[in-house]
Amino acid sequence: MADEGLKSKIELFIVNKVREIRLEKGITQENIAFHLGISVGFIGQIESSKFRAKYNANHLNELAKLLDCSPRDFWPEEAL
Repeated sequence: MADEGLKSKIELFIVNKVREIRLEKGITQENIAFHLGISVGFIGQIESSKFRAKYNANHLNELAKLLDCSPRDFWPEEAL
């Protein structure tokens, strides 16, 4: 696991990339939660390195639709 907390390096990369894109587009955690049908608190846990919560493949696909990007945009160019 990553030194930053309970998520691996790749999980942290994906979470941080989703957050970066959502902030660039002015999308709130509340918007994400509503779109995914999950609680705002869960989004907060996903975006925190202190919890194991993370996006799954279905979440990433739906987020790509909401953020008008490709699911590939959430992944690094090279393996971590």
